[in-house]
Amino acid sequence: MIAIAAVLVAAPLPAATIAFTGGTVALGDGSAPIANGTVVIANGRVVSAGANAAVPAGAQVVDVHGKWVTPGLIGALTSIGIQDVEGVSETNDTRSKNSPFSAAIDVSDAIDMTSQTIGVERSGGVVRAFTAADASNTIFGGQGAFVSLASMAEPVIKARLFQYAELGEDSMRSGGGTRPAAHALLRAALAAAKNPALASDLSKDALITRADAAALLPVVEGRMPLLVHVERASDIRQVLRLKQDYPALKLVLVGVTEGWMVAPAIAAAHVPVIAAALVDLPESFESLAATQSNVGRMIKAGVQVALSTIDVTGGGPQQRNLTQFAGNLVALTKVPGASGLDWGTAFATITSKPAAVMGLPDYGTLKPGAHADVVVWDGDPLELSSAPVAMFIDGVQQPITSRQTRLRDRYAHPGEGALPKAYER
Repeated sequence: MIAIAAVLVAAPLPAATIAFTGGTVALGDGSAPIANGTVVIANGRVVSAGANAAVPAGAQVVDVHGKWVTPGLIGALTSIGIQDVEGVSETNDTRSKNSPFSAAIDVSDAIDMTSQTIGVERSGGVVRAFTAADASNTIFGGQGAFVSLASMAEPVIKARLFQYAELGEDSMRSGGGTRPAAHALLRAALAAAKNPALASDLSKDALITRADAAALLPVVEGRMPLLVHVERASDIRQVLRLKQDYPALKLVLVGVTEGWMVAPAIAAAHVPVIAAALVDLPESFESLAATQSNVGRMIKAGVQVALSTIDVTGGGPQQRNLTQFAGNLVALTKVPGASGLDWGTAFATITSKPAAVMGLPDYGTLKPGAHADVVVWDGDPLELSSAPVAMFIDGVQQPITSRQTRLRDRYAHPGEGALPKAYER
Protein backbone atom coordinates (compact mmCIF):
# COMPACT_ATOMS: atom_id res chain seq x y z
CA MET A 1 0.00 0.00 0.00
CA ILE A 2 1.26 3.46 -0.99
CA ALA A 3 0.51 6.49 1.20
CA ILE A 4 -0.72 9.56 -0.66
CA ALA A 5 2.39 11.45 0.44
CA ALA A 6 4.51 8.94 -1.47
CA VAL A 7 2.40 9.48 -4.57
CA LEU A 8 3.18 13.17 -4.43
CA VAL A 9 6.95 12.75 -4.38
CA ALA A 10 7.26 9.70 -6.60
CA ALA A 11 7.23 9.66 -10.38
CA PRO A 12 3.68 10.04 -11.74
CA LEU A 13 1.70 6.85 -11.59
CA PRO A 14 0.99 5.36 -15.03
CA ALA A 15 -2.46 4.66 -16.39
CA ALA A 16 -2.56 1.29 -14.60
CA THR A 17 -4.99 -0.29 -12.13
CA ILE A 18 -5.03 1.95 -9.07
CA ALA A 19 -7.22 1.63 -5.98
CA PHE A 20 -7.74 4.62 -3.68
CA THR A 21 -8.83 3.26 -0.31
CA GLY A 22 -10.08 4.64 2.98
CA GLY A 23 -11.11 8.14 1.87
CA THR A 24 -14.42 9.96 1.76
CA VAL A 25 -15.75 9.33 -1.77
CA ALA A 26 -18.04 11.69 -3.67
CA LEU A 27 -19.40 10.11 -6.85
CA GLY A 28 -20.38 13.41 -8.45
CA ASP A 29 -23.83 12.13 -9.41
CA GLY A 30 -25.76 14.08 -6.80
CA SER A 31 -25.52 11.45 -4.07
CA ALA A 32 -24.15 12.08 -0.58
CA PRO A 33 -20.44 11.51 0.18
CA ILE A 34 -19.45 7.97 1.21
CA ALA A 35 -17.23 7.50 4.26
CA ASN A 36 -14.34 5.02 4.08
CA GLY A 37 -14.90 4.34 0.39
CA THR A 38 -12.79 2.88 -2.39
CA VAL A 39 -12.28 4.05 -5.98
CA VAL A 40 -10.69 1.72 -8.55
CA ILE A 41 -9.49 2.93 -11.95
CA ALA A 42 -7.87 1.03 -14.82
CA ASN A 43 -7.07 1.75 -18.46
CA GLY A 44 -8.20 5.35 -18.12
CA ARG A 45 -11.68 4.48 -16.85
CA VAL A 46 -13.43 4.06 -13.52
CA VAL A 47 -13.87 0.40 -12.62
CA SER A 48 -15.82 0.83 -9.39
CA ALA A 49 -16.43 3.30 -6.59
CA GLY A 50 -18.27 3.10 -3.30
CA ALA A 51 -18.30 1.68 0.19
CA ASN A 52 -17.94 -1.93 -0.91
CA ALA A 53 -15.83 -1.62 -4.05
CA ALA A 54 -13.46 -4.56 -4.30
CA VAL A 55 -9.75 -4.04 -4.84
CA PRO A 56 -8.56 -6.18 -7.79
CA ALA A 57 -5.57 -8.43 -7.34
CA GLY A 58 -2.36 -6.71 -8.38
CA ALA A 59 -3.83 -3.20 -8.15
CA GLN A 60 -1.62 -0.37 -6.96
CA VAL A 61 -3.26 0.58 -3.65
CA VAL A 62 -3.07 4.20 -2.49
CA ASP A 63 -4.06 4.93 1.10
CA VAL A 64 -6.18 8.10 1.23
CA HIS A 65 -7.50 7.90 4.80
CA GLY A 66 -8.43 11.40 5.96
CA LYS A 67 -8.72 12.64 2.35
CA TRP A 68 -11.59 13.09 -0.09
CA VAL A 69 -11.72 11.38 -3.51
CA THR A 70 -13.92 12.94 -6.18
CA PRO A 71 -14.27 13.36 -9.92
CA GLY A 72 -12.47 16.42 -11.27
CA LEU A 73 -14.19 19.76 -11.78
CA ILE A 74 -15.54 20.68 -15.23
CA GLY A 75 -15.78 24.31 -16.32
CA ALA A 76 -19.25 24.68 -17.83
CA LEU A 77 -18.49 27.74 -19.98
CA THR A 78 -15.03 29.26 -20.01
CA SER A 79 -12.35 31.05 -22.00
CA ILE A 80 -9.70 28.48 -21.02
CA GLY A 81 -7.17 28.07 -23.79
CA ILE A 82 -8.11 31.21 -25.75
CA GLN A 83 -7.35 33.90 -23.17
CA ASP A 84 -4.30 34.52 -21.04
CA VAL A 85 -4.67 38.16 -20.02
CA GLU A 86 -8.05 39.76 -20.60
CA GLY A 87 -6.66 43.25 -21.09
CA VAL A 88 -3.84 42.22 -23.47
CA SER A 89 -5.31 41.78 -26.94
CA GLU A 90 -2.36 39.70 -28.19
CA THR A 91 -3.24 36.97 -25.68
CA ASN A 92 -7.01 37.27 -25.98
CA ASP A 93 -8.87 35.35 -28.71
CA THR A 94 -12.32 35.68 -27.18
CA ARG A 95 -13.56 38.46 -29.49
CA SER A 96 -13.58 38.70 -33.30
CA LYS A 97 -15.25 42.07 -33.77
CA ASN A 98 -13.63 42.78 -37.16
CA SER A 99 -14.31 39.40 -38.74
CA PRO A 100 -16.96 38.89 -41.44
CA PHE A 101 -17.66 35.52 -39.79
CA SER A 102 -19.53 34.72 -36.61
CA ALA A 103 -21.20 31.32 -36.25
CA ALA A 104 -18.49 29.76 -38.46
CA ILE A 105 -15.68 30.70 -36.06
CA ASP A 106 -14.10 27.58 -34.53
CA VAL A 107 -12.38 28.33 -31.21
CA SER A 108 -10.46 25.06 -31.30
CA ASP A 109 -8.13 26.64 -33.87
CA ALA A 110 -6.75 28.90 -31.13
CA ILE A 111 -6.60 26.58 -28.10
CA ASP A 112 -3.22 27.06 -26.39
CA MET A 113 -2.79 24.67 -23.51
CA THR A 114 0.73 25.93 -22.76
CA SER A 115 -0.92 28.96 -21.19
CA GLN A 116 0.15 29.60 -17.60
CA THR A 117 -3.50 29.79 -16.59
CA ILE A 118 -3.90 26.06 -17.32
CA GLY A 119 -1.62 25.03 -14.46
CA VAL A 120 -3.43 27.42 -12.13
CA GLU A 121 -6.81 25.93 -12.99
CA ARG A 122 -5.53 22.35 -12.82
CA SER A 123 -3.99 22.95 -9.39
CA GLY A 124 -7.48 23.95 -8.23
CA GLY A 125 -9.02 20.64 -9.29
CA VAL A 126 -10.24 21.52 -12.80
CA VAL A 127 -9.71 18.66 -15.26
CA ARG A 128 -11.79 19.66 -18.29
CA ALA A 129 -13.68 22.66 -19.62
CA PHE A 130 -16.03 23.88 -22.30
CA THR A 131 -14.46 26.84 -24.08
CA ALA A 132 -16.34 29.47 -26.09
CA ALA A 133 -15.73 32.91 -27.55
CA ASP A 134 -17.80 36.05 -27.06
CA ALA A 135 -20.32 37.26 -29.57
CA SER A 136 -18.68 40.31 -31.14
CA ASN A 137 -19.72 41.52 -34.59
CA THR A 138 -23.13 39.81 -34.39
CA ILE A 139 -25.10 37.72 -31.92
CA PHE A 140 -23.06 34.55 -32.55
CA GLY A 141 -19.82 33.75 -30.77
CA GLY A 142 -19.03 30.69 -32.84
CA GLN A 143 -18.42 27.00 -32.26
CA GLY A 144 -17.13 26.03 -28.83
CA ALA A 145 -14.86 23.14 -27.86
CA PHE A 146 -14.47 20.62 -25.05
CA VAL A 147 -10.89 20.65 -23.79
CA SER A 148 -8.70 18.65 -21.42
CA LEU A 149 -6.34 20.27 -18.93
CA ALA A 150 -4.06 17.24 -18.90
CA SER A 151 -0.36 18.02 -19.08
CA MET A 152 1.45 16.93 -22.26
CA ALA A 153 -1.75 15.73 -23.95
CA GLU A 154 -3.85 16.76 -26.93
CA PRO A 155 -6.00 19.55 -25.47
CA VAL A 156 -9.04 19.44 -27.77
CA ILE A 157 -11.30 16.52 -26.94
CA LYS A 158 -14.20 17.62 -29.16
CA ALA A 159 -14.04 20.55 -31.56
CA ARG A 160 -17.16 22.30 -32.87
CA LEU A 161 -19.21 20.80 -30.07
CA PHE A 162 -21.71 23.63 -29.52
CA GLN A 163 -22.76 27.04 -30.82
CA TYR A 164 -22.89 30.16 -28.63
CA ALA A 165 -25.37 33.01 -29.14
CA GLU A 166 -26.01 36.27 -27.30
CA LEU A 167 -29.50 37.67 -26.64
CA GLY A 168 -30.90 40.15 -24.14
CA GLU A 169 -29.16 43.42 -23.32
CA ASP A 170 -25.77 42.40 -24.67
CA SER A 171 -27.26 41.45 -28.06
CA MET A 172 -28.72 44.91 -28.58
CA ARG A 173 -25.30 46.30 -29.59
CA SER A 174 -24.50 43.64 -32.19
CA GLY A 175 -27.98 42.46 -33.10
CA GLY A 176 -29.51 45.64 -34.48
CA GLY A 177 -30.08 47.85 -31.45
CA THR A 178 -33.17 46.22 -29.94
CA ARG A 179 -34.32 42.86 -28.65
CA PRO A 180 -36.78 42.34 -31.55
CA ALA A 181 -33.96 43.03 -34.03
CA ALA A 182 -31.69 40.50 -32.34
CA HIS A 183 -34.40 37.84 -32.36
CA ALA A 184 -35.11 38.59 -36.01
CA LEU A 185 -31.43 38.08 -36.78
CA LEU A 186 -31.39 34.78 -34.90
CA ARG A 187 -34.44 33.48 -36.77
CA ALA A 188 -33.06 34.67 -40.11
CA ALA A 189 -29.78 32.90 -39.41
CA LEU A 190 -31.54 29.64 -38.52
CA ALA A 191 -33.65 29.93 -41.68
CA ALA A 192 -30.50 30.46 -43.75
CA ALA A 193 -29.00 27.32 -42.25
CA LYS A 194 -31.87 25.36 -43.80
CA ASN A 195 -31.80 27.39 -47.02
CA PRO A 196 -28.26 28.61 -47.88
CA ALA A 197 -29.66 30.73 -50.70
CA LEU A 198 -30.70 33.21 -48.02
CA ALA A 199 -27.03 33.75 -47.05
CA SER A 200 -24.28 35.68 -48.84
CA ASP A 201 -20.53 35.41 -49.30
CA LEU A 202 -18.18 37.81 -47.51
CA SER A 203 -20.24 40.96 -48.05
CA LYS A 204 -20.12 43.26 -45.07
CA ASP A 205 -23.78 44.04 -45.78
CA ALA A 206 -24.87 40.45 -45.26
CA LEU A 207 -26.55 39.49 -42.02
CA ILE A 208 -24.92 36.08 -42.23
CA THR A 209 -22.38 34.48 -44.55
CA ARG A 210 -22.75 31.11 -46.22
CA ALA A 211 -20.03 29.75 -43.96
CA ASP A 212 -21.99 30.90 -40.91
CA ALA A 213 -25.19 29.36 -42.29
CA ALA A 214 -23.38 26.06 -42.87
CA ALA A 215 -22.08 26.13 -39.28
CA LEU A 216 -25.65 26.55 -38.02
CA LEU A 217 -27.05 23.59 -39.97
CA PRO A 218 -26.08 21.07 -37.21
CA VAL A 219 -27.91 23.36 -34.76
CA VAL A 220 -31.25 23.36 -36.57
CA GLU A 221 -30.93 19.62 -37.16
CA GLY A 222 -30.37 18.98 -33.45
CA ARG A 223 -26.84 17.63 -33.84
CA MET A 224 -25.17 20.56 -32.02
CA PRO A 225 -26.38 22.27 -28.82
CA LEU A 226 -27.21 25.97 -29.08
CA LEU A 227 -26.15 27.89 -25.98
CA VAL A 228 -28.07 31.15 -25.65
CA HIS A 229 -27.19 33.77 -23.08
CA VAL A 230 -30.33 35.33 -21.59
CA GLU A 231 -31.01 36.83 -18.18
CA ARG A 232 -34.50 38.44 -18.12
CA ALA A 233 -37.56 36.26 -17.58
CA SER A 234 -39.27 37.59 -20.71
CA ASP A 235 -36.17 36.88 -22.80
CA ILE A 236 -36.04 33.33 -21.44
CA ARG A 237 -39.66 32.74 -22.48
CA GLN A 238 -38.96 34.11 -25.95
CA VAL A 239 -35.98 31.81 -26.47
CA LEU A 240 -37.99 28.80 -25.32
CA ARG A 241 -40.50 29.56 -28.10
CA LEU A 242 -37.79 28.78 -30.66
CA LYS A 243 -38.49 25.10 -30.08
CA GLN A 244 -41.96 25.56 -31.56
CA ASP A 245 -40.45 26.41 -34.96
CA TYR A 246 -37.36 24.22 -34.57
CA PRO A 247 -38.38 21.23 -32.44
CA ALA A 248 -35.04 19.50 -32.97
CA LEU A 249 -33.11 22.35 -31.30
CA LYS A 250 -30.97 21.30 -28.35
CA LEU A 251 -31.24 24.54 -26.40
CA VAL A 252 -29.10 25.37 -23.36
CA LEU A 253 -29.76 28.60 -21.49
CA VAL A 254 -26.77 30.52 -20.09
CA GLY A 255 -26.79 33.07 -17.25
CA VAL A 256 -30.51 32.94 -16.48
CA THR A 257 -30.48 35.33 -13.52
CA GLU A 258 -34.28 35.54 -13.50
CA GLY A 259 -34.70 31.86 -14.27
CA TRP A 260 -36.48 31.20 -10.96
CA MET A 261 -39.40 33.29 -12.19
CA VAL A 262 -40.03 30.98 -15.16
CA ALA A 263 -38.53 27.75 -13.81
CA PRO A 264 -41.65 25.63 -14.51
CA ALA A 265 -41.58 26.69 -18.18
CA ILE A 266 -37.86 25.86 -18.47
CA ALA A 267 -38.43 22.46 -16.87
CA ALA A 268 -41.44 21.72 -19.07
CA ALA A 269 -39.38 22.48 -22.19
CA HIS A 270 -36.65 20.10 -20.94
CA VAL A 271 -34.03 22.81 -21.49
CA PRO A 272 -30.92 22.65 -19.26
CA VAL A 273 -29.26 25.71 -17.78
CA ILE A 274 -25.70 26.90 -17.18
CA ALA A 275 -26.38 29.37 -14.40
CA ALA A 276 -24.32 32.11 -12.87
CA ALA A 277 -23.18 30.93 -9.48
CA LEU A 278 -24.43 33.52 -7.01
CA VAL A 279 -25.71 36.61 -8.80
CA ASP A 280 -27.81 38.41 -6.21
CA LEU A 281 -27.56 42.08 -7.18
CA PRO A 282 -29.64 43.97 -9.79
CA GLU A 283 -26.57 45.00 -11.76
CA SER A 284 -28.58 45.56 -14.96
CA PHE A 285 -32.16 46.10 -16.02
CA GLU A 286 -32.40 42.48 -17.12
CA SER A 287 -31.41 41.19 -13.66
CA LEU A 288 -33.66 43.24 -11.40
CA ALA A 289 -35.06 40.05 -9.88
CA ALA A 290 -31.65 38.57 -9.04
CA THR A 291 -31.54 36.32 -5.98
CA GLN A 292 -29.08 33.90 -4.41
CA SER A 293 -31.90 31.35 -4.39
CA ASN A 294 -32.10 31.26 -8.19
CA VAL A 295 -30.24 27.97 -8.66
CA GLY A 296 -31.96 26.25 -5.75
CA ARG A 297 -35.41 27.26 -6.96
CA MET A 298 -34.75 26.13 -10.53
CA ILE A 299 -33.47 22.73 -9.43
CA LYS A 300 -36.46 22.35 -7.12
CA ALA A 301 -38.70 23.00 -10.15
CA GLY A 302 -36.99 20.20 -12.07
CA VAL A 303 -34.49 22.17 -14.17
CA GLN A 304 -31.12 20.54 -14.90
CA VAL A 305 -28.54 23.11 -13.78
CA ALA A 306 -24.77 23.32 -14.18
CA LEU A 307 -22.84 26.04 -12.40
CA SER A 308 -20.56 28.64 -13.95
CA THR A 309 -18.27 31.11 -12.22
CA ILE A 310 -19.33 33.78 -14.69
CA ASP A 311 -22.66 34.80 -16.14
CA VAL A 312 -21.27 35.18 -19.68
CA THR A 313 -18.14 34.04 -21.50
CA GLY A 314 -15.00 36.13 -21.69
CA GLY A 315 -14.61 36.84 -17.99
CA GLY A 316 -11.37 34.91 -17.68
CA PRO A 317 -10.92 31.33 -16.55
CA GLN A 318 -11.17 31.31 -12.71
CA GLN A 319 -12.86 27.91 -12.79
CA ARG A 320 -11.01 26.84 -9.64
CA ASN A 321 -13.50 29.05 -7.78
CA LEU A 322 -16.32 26.67 -8.67
CA THR A 323 -15.93 24.88 -5.35
CA GLN A 324 -16.43 28.13 -3.45
CA PHE A 325 -19.67 28.93 -5.26
CA ALA A 326 -21.03 25.40 -4.91
CA GLY A 327 -20.16 25.52 -1.22
CA ASN A 328 -22.02 28.80 -0.87
CA LEU A 329 -25.13 27.13 -2.28
CA VAL A 330 -24.81 24.49 0.44
CA ALA A 331 -24.48 27.24 3.05
CA LEU A 332 -27.72 28.82 1.79
CA THR A 333 -29.63 25.88 3.26
CA LYS A 334 -28.83 27.40 6.66
CA VAL A 335 -30.35 30.79 5.75
CA PRO A 336 -34.02 31.12 6.70
CA GLY A 337 -36.19 31.59 3.61
CA ALA A 338 -33.39 30.87 1.13
CA SER A 339 -33.25 27.99 -1.33
CA GLY A 340 -29.88 26.26 -1.31
CA LEU A 341 -28.62 22.80 -2.29
CA ASP A 342 -27.56 19.73 -0.36
CA TRP A 343 -23.89 18.77 -0.65
CA GLY A 344 -24.28 16.07 -3.28
CA THR A 345 -26.50 18.16 -5.55
CA ALA A 346 -24.20 21.17 -5.26
CA PHE A 347 -21.11 19.13 -6.11
CA ALA A 348 -22.87 17.62 -9.14
CA THR A 349 -23.42 21.13 -10.57
CA ILE A 350 -19.64 21.48 -11.03
CA THR A 351 -18.81 17.91 -12.08
CA SER A 352 -21.39 15.70 -13.79
CA LYS A 353 -23.99 18.34 -14.69
CA PRO A 354 -21.78 20.45 -17.00
CA ALA A 355 -20.98 17.29 -18.97
CA ALA A 356 -24.59 16.08 -18.97
CA VAL A 357 -25.85 19.44 -20.22
CA MET A 358 -23.58 19.04 -23.25
CA GLY A 359 -24.57 15.43 -23.83
CA LEU A 360 -21.38 13.85 -22.46
CA PRO A 361 -22.52 11.62 -19.58
CA ASP A 362 -19.22 9.72 -19.28
CA TYR A 363 -17.42 12.68 -17.71
CA GLY A 364 -17.63 14.22 -14.26
CA THR A 365 -18.64 11.13 -12.28
CA LEU A 366 -17.04 8.09 -10.66
CA LYS A 367 -19.59 5.68 -12.08
CA PRO A 368 -18.17 2.52 -13.72
CA GLY A 369 -17.03 3.19 -17.27
CA ALA A 370 -16.63 6.95 -16.82
CA HIS A 371 -13.37 8.68 -17.67
CA ALA A 372 -10.95 8.26 -14.77
CA ASP A 373 -10.67 11.94 -13.83
CA VAL A 374 -9.92 11.67 -10.12
CA VAL A 375 -8.91 14.33 -7.63
CA VAL A 376 -7.70 13.61 -4.10
CA TRP A 377 -8.35 16.53 -1.73
CA ASP A 378 -6.94 17.18 1.72
CA GLY A 379 -10.46 17.93 2.99
CA ASP A 380 -14.02 18.67 1.93
CA PRO A 381 -13.61 20.16 -1.57
CA LEU A 382 -16.46 22.62 -0.99
CA GLU A 383 -14.58 24.18 1.94
CA LEU A 384 -12.26 27.10 1.15
CA SER A 385 -9.44 25.61 3.20
CA SER A 386 -9.27 22.42 1.09
CA ALA A 387 -6.98 21.84 -1.88
CA PRO A 388 -6.05 18.98 -4.24
CA VAL A 389 -3.08 16.84 -3.23
CA ALA A 390 -3.16 14.52 -6.26
CA MET A 391 -4.93 14.46 -9.62
CA PHE A 392 -5.47 11.96 -12.41
CA ILE A 393 -6.92 12.63 -15.86
CA ASP A 394 -7.88 9.55 -17.86
CA GLY A 395 -6.04 7.58 -15.20
CA VAL A 396 -2.73 9.40 -15.65
CA GLN A 397 -1.32 11.39 -12.73
CA GLN A 398 -1.06 15.12 -13.39
CA PRO A 399 1.11 17.88 -11.92
CA ILE A 400 -0.74 20.15 -9.52
CA THR A 401 1.86 22.89 -9.55
CA SER A 402 1.64 26.18 -11.41
CA ARG A 403 3.64 29.29 -11.99
CA GLN A 404 2.05 30.75 -8.87
CA THR A 405 3.05 27.81 -6.67
CA ARG A 406 6.58 27.87 -8.04
CA LEU A 407 6.88 31.60 -7.32
CA ARG A 408 5.48 31.02 -3.84
CA ASP A 409 8.01 28.31 -3.10
CA ARG A 410 10.85 30.30 -4.61
CA TYR A 411 10.32 33.37 -2.46
CA ALA A 412 8.90 31.75 0.68
CA HIS A 413 12.36 31.68 2.27
CA PRO A 414 14.58 34.07 0.30
CA GLY A 415 18.26 34.01 1.08
CA GLU A 416 21.38 35.82 0.01
CA GLY A 417 23.04 34.49 -3.13
CA ALA A 418 25.81 35.41 -5.52
CA LEU A 419 23.26 36.89 -7.90
CA PRO A 420 19.76 38.26 -7.44
CA LYS A 421 17.03 35.65 -7.71
CA ALA A 422 15.98 37.00 -11.10
CA TYR A 423 19.34 35.90 -12.54
CA GLU A 424 19.36 32.39 -11.14
CA ARG A 425 18.24 29.57 -13.40
